[in-house]
Amino acid sequence: MNTQTDPSSPSREAPLAIFDLDNTLLAGDSDYLWGQFLVERGIVDGPGYQRENRRYYEQYKAGELDIYDFLRFSLTPLTQHDPQKLAGWRAEFVQEKIRPIVATHSAALIQTHRDAGHVPLILTATNRFVTEPIADMLGIETLLATDPEIRDGRYTGEIAGIPCFQDGKIKRLHLWLEEQGRQPGCCWFYSDSHNDLPLLREVDYPVAVDPDPQLEGTARTHGWPVVSLRGEEFPEVLRDSLS
Repeated sequence: MNTQTDPSSPSREAPLAIFDLDNTLLAGDSDYLWGQFLVERGIVDGPGYQRENRRYYEQYKAGELDIYDFLRFSLTPLTQHDPQKLAGWRAEFVQEKIRPIVATHSAALIQTHRDAGHVPLILTATNRFVTEPIADMLGIETLLATDPEIRDGRYTGEIAGIPCFQDGKIKRLHLWLEEQGRQPGCCWFYSDSHNDLPLLREVDYPVAVDPDPQLEGTARTHGWPVVSLRGEEFPEVLRDSLS
């Protein structure tokens, strides 16, 4: 997958449409579901792994997650298996667990931004191993995710660079902008989680998508749009804001 935008492209100075992935473009959490998939397939210790997976997920929702502690847990299975076998399991995971939970209006929203000349970008805390094929499936070329370290063709269980979490999303976005020779221009950012408030407060057009209670309260206080991508009809407030 190409995670770089050609600096010579006319879209270099185009506005950015930044999307969180889990519970935003997806009606579920890919990181948590990958853990559940591993349990169901007997790839990891069932009860113990499932218990820890749930514990970390609850910490995330409460805004209490130690991202480094969680990554030590979630990346360990990648170190224990051959990359080819991992890739096969991942392909099955995306078909079985992810494709059915793409939010109803995600594709339309992404296309609406493309039609307006914007560059779509996924910015997610979930690691690149899990999210890269999901971004491909959604047709989004630029993915900024937490990067697992690879050494001699194997995952080490460590991370490379800055975790793409909370204010780390701002740091990763700014690094990408520098790499692309872009100036921080007009940006939309769509998210469901109060963990993304640091970046939501920084962009021009923050949008709360199927938000948790804390984010919904903050969004309504500040007058940000609060929408759902899971309903029967596309949120007209988004179409209006892009017209």
